[in-house]
Formats: sequence, structure tokens, C-alpha cells
Amino acid sequence: MNLEQLWNEHHEHVRNFVLHKTNHHADTEDIVQMTFMKAYEGMARLQDEEKRRAWIFQIARNSIVDHFRKEKKTVALLDNVTIVEEEPVADCNSEAAEGMMSILTRMPDKYREALELSELQGMSQKQLSEHLNISYSGAKSRVQRGRELVKEMMTSCCTIEADHYGNIVEYSVIHDEPKPKKKSD
Repeated sequence: MNLEQLWNEHHEHVRNFVLHKTNHHADTEDIVQMTFMKAYEGMARLQDEEKRRAWIFQIARNSIVDHFRKEKKTVALLDNVTIVEEEPVADCNSEAAEGMMSILTRMPDKYREALELSELQGMSQKQLSEHLNISYSGAKSRVQRGRELVKEMMTSCCTIEADHYGNIVEYSVIHDEPKPKKKSD
């Protein structure tokens, strides 16, 4: 199939799709053209001709994301824009991390181990399930429950305030002995 045939067969549908996804953005035609250029370049790699339509729409989705990612990076500041310096934010993250490490030692072993392996050592939850010889959903639940316990224990003993980026800007210990709440699994 040549580019013209590809265009004639799918252009209207792809254009409507991109218009809808971009809320009628002015660059719709550029995105549509980029979609067809990428599709034409990759036609030789498409193994199942019956999936061509879905494949082109996936390229369109990726082209939309690529376009706006690039646009976001290249937005120019106007000359009359005043840049307001934000006050430096106190870095309480390391202090809170120390408190969290202290809490990990007080957690039930199965949750502590799951969090140490997944969060601190970077083990995927799939790898965790194999390592602990439990089901994948069991590993996911254990990590999630461990996270909930850490949050409960941290908020029961500490005051934590974060900025809109998730950086901890205020951290203080109310009392030293957080206790996990008893819940049945």
C-alpha cells in the first residue's frame, strides 16, 4: 500500500480522532500528517494487515503525546513576564526518611520485608511474589498494606506537611513510639 492509498483510506477517521483528542487544537493537521508519515515509514514492519487501522490509531495517540511534549518544551517566555522567585523550601525529606526507616523496624515482618524488597531494593512486585513464594496479587496486596501501615504509623507519631510537588516541607515528631493498628488480613 502506498502513502496515498493509506491517506485516502484512513485520513478522515484519523483526523476526527485527533481533533477530538486535542480539543480542536490548531496543530491538528500537523499531527495527522506526522501520523501518516510514521505509519508509512513503518508499514513494512506491520505483520498483520487486518490490524492496520488499530495500528494507525496507536501511532496517532503517540503523535499527539509527542507533539504536546515537544510544544511544552519549546514555549517561549514573553519579554514582559516577571519571574517570581519562590522561597527556598526546607528539605525535610531526609529527616522524614530517617523516621520512616525507624518505623519499618517496628512493622510486622511480612510487610517490612515486602516494602524493603520492593521500595528500597527496587524489586518488582512480580519478582517479589516469586521471591516470597506468594501469588502476584498477594504480593501487590502486601506492598499496598505495608504502605498503608507506614502512612498510619507516620501520621500517628509525626506531623508531616508536603508542598504541591510532594516534597516534605514540615516534619516534626509528636511522640516516638508509633504502633501499627491491628487489622486482620
